[in-house]
Amino acid sequence: MAPSSAPALEVERRAIHVSGFPREGRDFYATPSWVTEALLRHVRFRGPIWEPCCGDGAMSTVLASHGYQVISSDIADRGFGTPGTDFLACRDMPNECLGIVTNPPYGDTGSHKGQAKSSTAMLDFISHALALTASVQGQLALLVRLQWIAGSRAADVLSSGPFAATVILTRRIQWFDMGERTNTAQHHHAWVVFDHSHPVGSPPTLLYA
Repeated sequence: MAPSSAPALEVERRAIHVSGFPREGRDFYATPSWVTEALLRHVRFRGPIWEPCCGDGAMSTVLASHGYQVISSDIADRGFGTPGTDFLACRDMPNECLGIVTNPPYGDTGSHKGQAKSSTAMLDFISHALALTASVQGQLALLVRLQWIAGSRAADVLSSGPFAATVILTRRIQWFDMGERTNTAQHHHAWVVFDHSHPVGSPPTLLYA
């Protein structure tokens, strides 16, 4: 007699960009401290730093612990920094700040509605941040998904700007812990670093952390 077959298991299928959990308002995901530490192992900033998407202060706290003066702001009120500050509406760097370090909101990846598409949102954010840091000949470090760097529109921005370094994170970021229901982290990330004092024509440095 043929052996009985077990009933087929129903497999939940989801797009690669979808975590399976509702997205946070305004794409708020606190950056684990090791991510900022990885940046600071390779990059030295020349002066006070502005964190314009500070959230609950996760990144600002690490920067301050390394001796940097940090100005923290956010469009939302997360109980840290100066709330109600729309970065894209700012026309000047805060007093004495010579750099911007942040994990910018990525926008819509297809899993939720109501925000600009990721590629467009990121390019707008970077273009604005580059203009602000250019005014003080400063530095800019942004945490992005590694695959974003390979896009043609990102390549245009990176190639035309004062692109100084990429710090690739060899460990994937786990943004939240839902116990046994936590999905495996799907994306690799990297820091892209711009420096307006970077010699023109010099290639960026490729680093790993």
